[in-house]
Amino acid sequence: MNRTLRAIIGVMLVGIIMFSAISICQNLGGALRADITEQKLYTLSRGTKAILGRLNQPITIKLFYAKTAALKGPDQIKYYNDYYYFVRALLTEYERAADGKVILEVIDPRPFSDEEEQALRYGLQAFPITREENFFFGLVVQTQFGVTRSISFFQPDRQNFVEYDITSEIDAAITRQKQRIGVLSSLGVMGDDMSDYMVQMMMQQGQRPQPPWTIISQLKQKYEVVAIDTQVEEIADAEGEKVDFLLVIHPKNLPEKTLWAIDQFILAGGRTIIFVDPHAIMDRPTPQQRMMGQAPQTHSELNQLLRTWHLEMPLETYAGDRSLALEAPVGPDRHMEKIIAYMELKPGCFNSEHVVSSELNQILMTFPGVLREIGAAQTTDKSAEKTEAEQNQAKIELIPLIHTTAGGNSWMAAEFEVTQMPPEYLNNKFQDGAQAVNLGYLAAGHFMSSFPDGIEIVEGIDEPDDPAAQQEPQKTTETRKLTGLTQGQDCAVAVFADVDMLADGIAFQSSLFGMMVVNDNSALLMNTIEALSGSGDLIAIRSRGNYKRPFTLVDQIEAEAEQETAAEEAMINAEIEGFQQELQKIVSEARSRGETLIDASELTQAQADLNLKIKLAQRRLKEVQRHRIERIEQLRDKLRNLCMLAAPLIILLVAIALSMRRSLLRRRYISHASDA
Repeated sequence: MNRTLRAIIGVMLVGIIMFSAISICQNLGGALRADITEQKLYTLSRGTKAILGRLNQPITIKLFYAKTAALKGPDQIKYYNDYYYFVRALLTEYERAADGKVILEVIDPRPFSDEEEQALRYGLQAFPITREENFFFGLVVQTQFGVTRSISFFQPDRQNFVEYDITSEIDAAITRQKQRIGVLSSLGVMGDDMSDYMVQMMMQQGQRPQPPWTIISQLKQKYEVVAIDTQVEEIADAEGEKVDFLLVIHPKNLPEKTLWAIDQFILAGGRTIIFVDPHAIMDRPTPQQRMMGQAPQTHSELNQLLRTWHLEMPLETYAGDRSLALEAPVGPDRHMEKIIAYMELKPGCFNSEHVVSSELNQILMTFPGVLREIGAAQTTDKSAEKTEAEQNQAKIELIPLIHTTAGGNSWMAAEFEVTQMPPEYLNNKFQDGAQAVNLGYLAAGHFMSSFPDGIEIVEGIDEPDDPAAQQEPQKTTETRKLTGLTQGQDCAVAVFADVDMLADGIAFQSSLFGMMVVNDNSALLMNTIEALSGSGDLIAIRSRGNYKRPFTLVDQIEAEAEQETAAEEAMINAEIEGFQQELQKIVSEARSRGETLIDASELTQAQADLNLKIKLAQRRLKEVQRHRIERIEQLRDKLRNLCMLAAPLIILLVAIALSMRRSLLRRRYISHASDA
């Protein structure tokens, strides 16, 4: 056998060995996996593992994704390819963690196939791409006993907590029915609840019924959501059915009996979340108020109840933070300007030690109020002179959930100042502080009633008609006294000083496939509901971050370059204004001398100087922009080269180490052989 043939056979054997090694690693090395993402996006949370550990029957998870159709769709459809790979990888972890109790099926429903018919039968959403192709991206969970749960479409607004959605469907398939959430609000958050006939009548008249807020639609996916009237003596829906959870949004001018109902609901152990606001932008005037020129009251408060829990939200008092302020369009020309009360809370503004807020990344708030502690929430004084009620009241624990940075502060402004004054005026009223301002609290413990002696309700009663008198029936009043619980042992309530944070346009934005989440505002509400309702396994899953993370260093470089660009632009504008003033001066002097014709040479020279200065400034501006692009491209090249060279470098180091080891072993062998 000649040398050439031996070389060919050797190359073939090396190829066979490499192919076999790769196959063995793929089949046997599946357990050797490492999640190196910063937020551990591909690592299942303890809540998911706990729920999977309780499985006593095999379940089948069917992932429907029209991969072939996605390649034919627009860019907004192709975006879902990365989303699909992320979901599939996550479901693979479910399959591995369940020890054979989860069976994963990935299905590409082609047109006119049994798989497409199956997807439609399960109620998955189909988006037509061509005349024949439909785009599917949903999931179905099936148990052996015929229980079926589905995610009709993986909406963009849920990509940050896909694991929660999948696990909650698994949990719902094997456990109890939905909880009931009651919503008590002075705003139309529930939309127009009317029959189909009334909807058709409005459509025929050219009117559209008001849809519910997106946050309410999101809640309805997981819970049974019912409306609670603002004039009630007991927290229950219109049919008198009680609720498990109470959500109070913008409680404006509530009567005493409704405050009493909320107080009794909380003392009885009912979990409650309250959103109050010193100025709710979403509280817009009604058509009748517009016609009469009336402005609605935009603030809401529950201080009568809050003070019992050692909390208070002062009216006409707002939180601000220059480091968190955002730009917004203002004025007739809609120019962008920073507003001190339009804040984007970032990591560092959330309580990292509490499960509700520990994994939040971004919260957007507009004109939020300030929550202050009044009196000590806890005490170690065990004086015998204290009554039992005072000792129970001292057991309230107040936990701040969200707050500004240390540079935040509170500032005061009347309602007309907030609505009519320009942003510069409000910014000037703000002074930097030295301590964070709290915007959300969780209060828990032994609560005392805000109405220890009960309340009295005065009602009007129609007297019976007197046929002989031929007069309208007169009304008399009757007073009823309501008494109930005076204290509760295991109470919990969350309070947030902003209402607009839940509204469309703040927490959600419109997209091709509907409303999508743009921050963690909705996640904060979901976290709080899960925490207060006691679903510890599910709360551990919520808000696990985006699988597409931003390049913070690139963003920092762009921000610095934009600041440089802004300075250059300001210089250009100043030069233009200065030369325009100079031209105006030339014209004024010519008119003062009685000249009807301005010296053309002088005017031409001034214009030439102006154009030259502008061109020089624009050239400098282009240099700054080019420098910014170069810095970003250099960073991209460095990251790309690092990723490309990492694997060969590791292989080279391993080869060097093995070569050195082999050399040492050879020397030792030669040394022993010579001794022998």
